[in-house]
Amino acid sequence: MTEHPFATKDFARRMERAVAQATEAGLAGVLVTPGPDLVYFTGYRPTAITERVTMLVLTADREPAMIVPMLERPDAERSVAALSMTDWADGTDPYAVTARLLDPRGRYAVSDSAWAMHLLGLQRELPEAGYVSMTTALPMLRAVKDAEEVARLAAAGAAADAAYERIIGVRFAGRREREIGADLAGLLREHGHSQVDFTIVGSGPNGANPHHEMDERLVRDGDMVVLDFGGLLDGYGSDTTRTVHVGEPLPEEREVFEIVREAQQTAFEAVRPGVPCQEIDRVARRVIREAGHGEHFIHRTGHGIGVTTHEPPYLVEGETLPLVPGMCFSIEPGIYLPGRFGVRIEDIVTVTADGGRRLNNTSHDLHIVA
Repeated sequence: MTEHPFATKDFARRMERAVAQATEAGLAGVLVTPGPDLVYFTGYRPTAITERVTMLVLTADREPAMIVPMLERPDAERSVAALSMTDWADGTDPYAVTARLLDPRGRYAVSDSAWAMHLLGLQRELPEAGYVSMTTALPMLRAVKDAEEVARLAAAGAAADAAYERIIGVRFAGRREREIGADLAGLLREHGHSQVDFTIVGSGPNGANPHHEMDERLVRDGDMVVLDFGGLLDGYGSDTTRTVHVGEPLPEEREVFEIVREAQQTAFEAVRPGVPCQEIDRVARRVIREAGHGEHFIHRTGHGIGVTTHEPPYLVEGETLPLVPGMCFSIEPGIYLPGRFGVRIEDIVTVTADGGRRLNNTSHDLHIVA
């Protein structure tokens, strides 16, 4: 099966860029396995990702080639145009077939999602070759989006915004988190999402767990509620968080909310080309730390987004990669008070020539729900 496809020329350009970046990094090439990387480079997602080897080989000394199981070759050929295919049959050695396309002493970037058994099979066949994680070796490969990719992310963000505008009109008090999450999922689909990846509804003390799974808790009057939701629209991701309150909030709740809002805004204003990724994390964290809640901000400030909802770049201490126009990532600081409540505000942001642009545009105000 395929995601909504780009044109053949778009995939060819991505492959050329991968080869160029690999060459610049002193690598012999790039080995792409099923998962988000293969979708990004070809639009192809095997019907079932199994133990059978499927691999796209990108090197400077030959045209792109893909190794596929014989039984899956018809599907691959229908999905992937203008690409050399080599198949292998059950009962034969796929690693020997793949090895014929590789430099026996080359060093290759490999998809992070590659199965260990496949990498070990190649190592057994080519013991003098070397392999490195694609994210480690080529962090910019999928991090910088072209105009069409940004447009798709913007459309996904607008759809998530529309879902939020609808969900704040439903009743929260007296309903279970799981029911509200189901409403959110339905609204994402109604607004064009083909896939819903997550709908976090963290009410009251559950909001203090950033990745809380929805449960049967009844939302009550006086609860702070964290809503974090997203999925795929036209093959690209949405991911946004807003925090609402059931009824009138207490002064402390408003204070914590305003700290998070200031941190999110200040971090957004720091976005511009050339700034290290870690600086955006530092800016957001500084606001929260100076307000006395440093120990209550327990995750990184953001992550990249594209054909998956989490991918490079990561806005975290130690990531010195500079921001580049076309990068798209979340900015999502939060404060989490164990056993009490949590607050998080998240937008997807793209780096422009002179700053940043939000791809989520719903209000950052503390919305009061019924």
